[in-house]
Amino acid sequence: MANATMVSAPMTNVQTLMDQMNVHSEMAKGAIKVGPNPRDFGTQHPSFTELMEQKVAAVNTEQNTSSALMRAVDSGESDDLVGAMVASQKASLSFATMIQIRNRLVQAFDDVMKMPI
Repeated sequence: MANATMVSAPMTNVQTLMDQMNVHSEMAKGAIKVGPNPRDFGTQHPSFTELMEQKVAAVNTEQNTSSALMRAVDSGESDDLVGAMVASQKASLSFATMIQIRNRLVQAFDDVMKMPI
């Protein structure tokens, strides 16, 4: 059984190489068009920090909207209880997701810090 595993691993490697060669062959023939790299035109994707700041701001906005809708229902200014509850649940889910992402990032950072040099 160990020999079958040893044989299949190189075959997978060979198959992967053959697939890559086929793709490059098609690209050379012009059958597959490769678009330009966006960085060649000076367009940069936002950094990780910018993305996180945008997402935290979006979660904060959802929390504030939810609070405003709930306050309006509580004070009698609005009778849209369903809309307020949906906004509240959406804000709660967004916040919980953000906390889970933060926990995963902290765990990944801890794992990297524990790696031997």
